[in-house]
Amino acid sequence: MKARVFVTLKPGVLDPQGKAIHHALEGLGFGGVNDVRAGKLIELDLADGTSDDEIAEMCRKLLANTVIENFKIERQGAPAAADA
Repeated sequence: MKARVFVTLKPGVLDPQGKAIHHALEGLGFGGVNDVRAGKLIELDLADGTSDDEIAEMCRKLLANTVIENFKIERQGAPAAADA
């Protein structure tokens, strides 16, 4: 089973990488971009039967810094998803 974990900075947390991307886009002539927030995508290949709770625990313990980041779990080929 495959799952994707999207990790993004919480609102209000400074995002220097996003600011650098925004500045570079402006420098390339893309003036219509109001703001950029950078994040990360982690793809997991998991054993069948791995629960959303187990994936969320992986996120809380290693994949995301829950003090400043949110995460969203998306199972590939399954409608259920978990947010934190």
